[in-house]
Amino acid sequence: MTRQSKRSSVSRRKFLLASGGLGVAGLAGCTQQNTGGDESGSDGTDSGSQALAGDISIAGSSTVFPLATAMAQRFQETHSDVNISLQSTGSGGGFANYFCTGQTDFNNASRPIQPEEEDQCAGSDVEPVELKVATDALTVIVNNDNDWIGEGLTVEELKQIWSADTSPEMWSDINSEWPDEPFELYGPSDASGTYDYFHEAILGEETSHRQDYSPTEQDRTIIQGVTGSKYAMGYLGFAYYSENQDSVQAVSVKDGEGEYVEPSLETALSGDYTPLSRPLFTYPKVSALQEAHIEAFTRFWMENATSREIVAEEVGYVPLSEDEQQAMLTRIDDAVGGSN
Repeated sequence: MTRQSKRSSVSRRKFLLASGGLGVAGLAGCTQQNTGGDESGSDGTDSGSQALAGDISIAGSSTVFPLATAMAQRFQETHSDVNISLQSTGSGGGFANYFCTGQTDFNNASRPIQPEEEDQCAGSDVEPVELKVATDALTVIVNNDNDWIGEGLTVEELKQIWSADTSPEMWSDINSEWPDEPFELYGPSDASGTYDYFHEAILGEETSHRQDYSPTEQDRTIIQGVTGSKYAMGYLGFAYYSENQDSVQAVSVKDGEGEYVEPSLETALSGDYTPLSRPLFTYPKVSALQEAHIEAFTRFWMENATSREIVAEEVGYVPLSEDEQQAMLTRIDDAVGGSN
């Protein structure tokens, strides 16, 4: 197991501490004032379109939440009459309770929309548009005083630890040389796309995720839980780990016969960090994209999705390539034009 190199920036740290760990954030009006920020890069809209006004509502993934917040703050610097509200509800919770019922304009997700969610959306005449916004390195974390797992954990060991079929109680149940002490496990709830992705990538479809752990939709709670116990383990999106590198250790993961690979932007981009590197999404609905201020914000987000400054340095994810960006902009064009 290796410690991630310290690449923290003051602006990113202040941003995540101020907003990334909160369950709900309003980015305009009385709930939260626009705090400004770094230079945003492309405006994503016509520079003369200062008359844009209206509300935008976004729910969904806690993993995508800090990236959406960064984009919303920048957009509002030049469009102060656009009010953007964000809720961190988990990917599935956002689809089921907000987006597919027609209550929100966007749903952020850390895994693709599921067929049953598409069916629910269709029942409410909600047509989602899938837009990739970044790549994440889902990160397993342990306490800083954990000095027994060495280089890291294999996928098979992670499966044993988190499987409902085995549900080991002690670290020594996995390796007899490890402490004869009980696990303390922290992770996202089953409404989270992070939970879904971890389940799919590590446990597989035939194995159930153990339920005797501390589930939460607040990534900061996972950090706090692992920090508080020598025998704790958790998993969450890379951005939250990257802002807490002094508090917890990231676990390097060995997939099959390969080497142990630590989570990082570089290993996620190269494809070496398997099987836990994953795409992140936002889903606007087609009807919302017919409104000028929502279309403008969506284009702004995609036009800045290649920004290393925002996506990587400030938030902690891998930006889109230019080819991916163009493909997402084409999807927006198709959605807007196809509804006219």
